[in-house]
Parts: sequence; structure tokens; C-alpha cells
Amino acid sequence: MEPITNKVKLEKKGLALYFSLPILSWVLYDAANTIFSSNINTIFFPLYLQEIVGSDEVQKQIASTFISYANALASFLLVIFTPLFGVMMDRTGKKKKYIVILTLLTVIGTIAMGIFSFIPFTQMMFGIPMSLILVILFFVLSKFTYHSSLVFYDTMISDLGTKEQIPLISGFGVAIGYFGTLIGLSVYLFMDDGAYNQSFIPTGILFLLLSLPLFIFIKDTPKENVPKQSVLSGYREILETFKQMKNYRKIFIFMLAYFFLNDALATTIAMMSVYANAVIGISTGKFIILYLVSTIASIIGSFIFGYITKSIGAYRAVRYVGILLVIALIIATIAWNEGLFWVAGSLFGVALGSMWVTTRTYIVEITPEEKRGQFFGLFAFSGKVSSILGPLLYGTITFAFADLGNTASRMALGSLIILTIIGLVIHARVKEEW
Repeated sequence: MEPITNKVKLEKKGLALYFSLPILSWVLYDAANTIFSSNINTIFFPLYLQEIVGSDEVQKQIASTFISYANALASFLLVIFTPLFGVMMDRTGKKKKYIVILTLLTVIGTIAMGIFSFIPFTQMMFGIPMSLILVILFFVLSKFTYHSSLVFYDTMISDLGTKEQIPLISGFGVAIGYFGTLIGLSVYLFMDDGAYNQSFIPTGILFLLLSLPLFIFIKDTPKENVPKQSVLSGYREILETFKQMKNYRKIFIFMLAYFFLNDALATTIAMMSVYANAVIGISTGKFIILYLVSTIASIIGSFIFGYITKSIGAYRAVRYVGILLVIALIIATIAWNEGLFWVAGSLFGVALGSMWVTTRTYIVEITPEEKRGQFFGLFAFSGKVSSILGPLLYGTITFAFADLGNTASRMALGSLIILTIIGLVIHARVKEEW
């Protein structure tokens, strides 16, 4: 009996491609990590902080600053460790091993957030209850391990199919991944009104359950006779790659463009729920529905953009998605009623899912196979550095202009439009390298 392998045979087309066991296991993990992304990163943790900290318009801006800086701290940790991950993959060939470890740490951290949010502490630090500090710290650690696992997960796609199949697999993965949002948000049906911390423990459990197929059915293909080197050698190799920038100029230009595009995306994801509540006045229940609509838009958009990317090429597809993101952010920034924000949320959903499909495909397309893991690590590094800048910029604006109330949040969101346009301008430079 032949062992199960990750690589999908070229002759598998249509439904046979999508329903092979390795690909199904891979896309279910996309659903699993999307549960964490939606429940913890986007909705319930920000709303939990806003409920605890934000008592009026000014305090809501301070709550936004708390959320932004917590996200920036998690991204700072990623900047420190991400450069090692790509090198680890290229040297060992192991991806699943690290996904399992990092996923389990994320699950433990998420459950710990729930436990400490229910334990009353009388001790205070810097005027903040110790229980709240512990919840924030476990959020930072969980977000760090969650995003770290994605470096290994995203690179795994190159083991699952041919170059022609990868755009379709990527689109299918993102589409199925967003069904994880629907599963994750089901916990809201069992929560008491305003008790957002009740979502933390169920989220950790759901994340674990949907991760199990990847743990069981995806096989690592470790490299043999790998020479042992010090941990610091990973940083030296990354530094050496930067020194070879002239040889990989196109890749580095795109990495810079991705820096700004991802900056706008990551910050919007983190701040979407509190912005909708504080600025537009959308209740939690309505925001859940809005988020579901946005998720459906992401599912449809990501699946369609898999075919668009295959048809017109990843380079042009990335550009179209970036333009769509600018339009969504402009509408959200000037929105004066719920209707306009619903339009913005739907367009952002399409841009979000499609950006991951197109950029993931483009990175595979322009990177040499022997250095693909290292370059995926570098792109993750670029994304995590940008994930420090965006939240810091957003949080600093809301803090500095807190006395202006909701106008401060509109100014902060508007700054992301500028970042996206910068990314598009740099992306246009990539074309010159062809």
C-alpha cells in the first residue's frame, strides 16, 4: 500500500483536486485559524477591552489605543522570531511539526485568556487590574504563536500541488477558511449580553478540533543529514539574503509593497469591531451580522480571485485587490450611516480574502524553489514589521486626538488609505523588473 503523500497528482482536476485528503486537511486548518482571527483578533477581544475600558467617547479612543498597542507588541515578537522560521523550513523540510507546537500554544493561551478574565484580582499595576493585564499578555502571546504557525502553514501550499494548481488550492483554502468564521461566531449565540470573555475558551477548543486533520493526515518530509548550526546562524543567513538584494530585486520590491498593503489590512482587521461600535454606533449583534456578510464576500471573492489570478496573472490581480482596498477604506472613513459602512465592510471582505490568495500565489511565482521557505519567512517578517507600524500609528492618533472623540478614529482609519496607496505605487515598480 502506497503511503499518503502531500503532493496532488497533476491529473486531478475539478472536485477531485479539492477533495483529496491532504488538501482537505490543509484547508480545514485555514478554517481553524480563521476562528481565532475572527473571534479573538477582530471581534470579541477588542469588544471585551472596550467594554472594560471605554465608558465614554474619549475613553473609547483610549480603549482603541490599548488594542492597537497590544497588537503592535505581538507583532514586535514576530519580528524578532519570524526570520528564523523560513531558515528552519529550508534546512529541515519540517512544517507540520512546528504547526502542531505553535497551534497547541495558541490554544492554551486562548483558554488562559478566558480563565483569567473570570478571576477577580484586587491587585493593580499602573492603575490597571492584574486580571486585565494577564488577559492582554496571553492575547499577545496567543497572537504571536498563531501568526507564527501561519508562516509554516502558508509555505506548505507549495507541497500540495503543481504551479498550475496552486492558485486554485489557495483560493479554495481561503474560501473554506472563512467558513471557520461562521463556525467561530456561533459561540455568540451562547454568550450573555456584553460578556465577550465567554467566547475565549470555546474559541480555543474549536481551533484545536479543526486543526486535528492537519495534525493527523499531512506528512512532513524532513531533510536528511542536515548539519547542526547555531540559532544565530539563521539571522546571519537572513542578513546575507538582504545583502543579495541586487540578485532578487523584484522580490524585495514586492516585499516592500506587501509591507504597506498588509499594514492596512492587519490594522483594519484589529480595529474593525471597535470602530464600527464607537464611530458608526453599530451594536454587537448587528456587527456580527455585518461580519458574516463580509465573510461571505471574502469566501466568494477569494474563490473567484483564484481563477482571476490564474487568468490574468498574480501581479495584476494583486494590483486590482489593492485598488479595491483603497475604495473600501475611503467609504469606511467617511461613512455617516450604517448603510455605507455595510458597503465598506463587504468590499473590505472581498479585498481581504483576495489579497491572501493573490499575494501567496505571487510569492510562489517569483521566488526560487530552493529558497522558497526563506523568502516566505522574509515576507512574513515584512508583514509583521508592518503590523507594528499600522497599530502604533492608529493607536497614537486615537490617543493624541482622543479629545476629538470619534473624529480621532476616522483620522486613524484615514491614515491607512495613505499606506495602501504607497503600497500600490511601490507595487507598480515591480513591473519594471520583468
